[in-house]
Amino acid sequence: MVDTRFHSFSGATPLAALLAAVGLTVETLEGDGPMIGGAEELGPAGAEHISLAAQAEYRAALQATGAAAVVVSRDLGPDVPAGTIAIISDNPHRAFADVLERLYPYNTRSTVMALLGPHDSLPFTESDVRLGPGVVLGPGVEVGRGSVIGPNTVIGAGVTIGRNATIGSNVSIECAHLGNNVVIHAGARIGSEGFGWLDHGRSNRKIPQLGRVILQDRVEVGANTTIDRGALGDTVIGEGTKIDNLVQIGHNCRIGRNCLIAGMAGLAGSTVLEDSVMVGAGAGCSGHLTVGRGSVLAARATVTKDVPPGSQVAGFPAQDAKAWLRELATIRRMTRRGESGR
Repeated sequence: MVDTRFHSFSGATPLAALLAAVGLTVETLEGDGPMIGGAEELGPAGAEHISLAAQAEYRAALQATGAAAVVVSRDLGPDVPAGTIAIISDNPHRAFADVLERLYPYNTRSTVMALLGPHDSLPFTESDVRLGPGVVLGPGVEVGRGSVIGPNTVIGAGVTIGRNATIGSNVSIECAHLGNNVVIHAGARIGSEGFGWLDHGRSNRKIPQLGRVILQDRVEVGANTTIDRGALGDTVIGEGTKIDNLVQIGHNCRIGRNCLIAGMAGLAGSTVLEDSVMVGAGAGCSGHLTVGRGSVLAARATVTKDVPPGSQVAGFPAQDAKAWLRELATIRRMTRRGESGR
């Protein structure tokens, strides 16, 4: 969801006026159309939301959406449900980015710190909160009882931190809500912009990054790890999950409970790890895929497709770990025979 604690909203707008402002039209629109009160992903979208469906993988979600209007590619136009207005575009991603920038101005950059204005709420801390030297708390920040924040850490406007959290030095946190007993080690970056672009290799236009990071209770994040906020929805790290140093978590990733992610691993945007997944050092996922509950990704494994629950995978591209080891053994035997026959 787009949380207005972090992103300025221009206010509810009739659909006709919104479309006119960004150069879009819908021939079948009657009058001003519905009032648009924000943008949302297809699944949770309601009667006041506008959403996006640009690729075939979103067809099922599109067919079930309750959004007032959806920007869609021509191929997906027939899948827009009755009661939802289809805004057909040859470049739906660009059209939706125009809509987002109209609805949420001043939002895609400089969210980590906002200067306190005369009407902004002051930071709020419960009892026994300890702040190191040089700590900066933005307007509307809330910090729970017993939490410790290390030197030179910057907590951006609107961020909430639960009780008994430990935040190391030189950390930056923006567009995020943290639960109780969370540990963030030195130099971590939580809630920074995701890596989303349009018009690749030409203008490289930034896609507005309007989501959040949610760290549930007892999450631990290693030193110099980066967790990007969602593009529209949330990046979520489940309860009890532990993340090592120098890990990259892309925007809109959903990580389950009690996962372990070793150093130098990288998850591209919209990767889903179900509960109790173990990710070895240097392993990576290509994004928009699901790793099933209880699976193990070996060190340096490169996952390019969904992994069934309970799997153990290794190699490049990742496959069943035992099969990968057999292939390596076969290749070594063939290499040795070739060398001996020279």
